[in-house]
Amino acid sequence: MPRYMVERQFPDGLNIPVNKDGDKVCSGVVSRNAEDGVTWIQSFVSSDRKQTFCIYDAPTPEAVKTVAEKNALPVSRITEVRVLDPYFYH
Repeated sequence: MPRYMVERQFPDGLNIPVNKDGDKVCSGVVSRNAEDGVTWIQSFVSSDRKQTFCIYDAPTPEAVKTVAEKNALPVSRITEVRVLDPYFYH
């Protein structure tokens, strides 16, 4: 399955509460993604919370766009990526 990095911009900052409400938001995203065969692996958030870099496994970039729309999430850029492990060469 291809892996993608999705860059997102949040002009007002990303705010997911660290409580049951935040858990519900994230669980909902995971469930909606699964309907289209998309798996959210991990996300990185900039220190000002205005940009995220999210890693997904998905069949196509279009599937990533589809679930982003279902989840009301912006998409600035989708890039297919591969893992580079620095310990591979040792």
